[in-house]
Amino acid sequence: MSDQHRLSPGDIAPEFTLPDSEGNKVSLSDYRGRRVVVYFYPAAGTPGCTKQACDFTGDLGLFDNAGFAVLGISPDTTAKLAKFR
Repeated sequence: MSDQHRLSPGDIAPEFTLPDSEGNKVSLSDYRGRRVVVYFYPAAGTPGCTKQACDFTGDLGLFDNAGFAVLGISPDTTAKLAKFR
């Protein structure tokens, strides 16, 4: 990734729309007015990605109480993500 596309903490992320694990479209703009943590993982069900997702899941209440939404993004199919969930 070139530096001209790299974001730094606090930068405004570009708009995106992607399917969730149930096939529903989710856009970053759906969370307008909230702070959003976006994390990327390469494959659902792998040890590192599962631990990362579980760490976020275990703390979702803390994030929500602090006004944050948490979005995980993976290149996996919706079917694979539904099993991972």
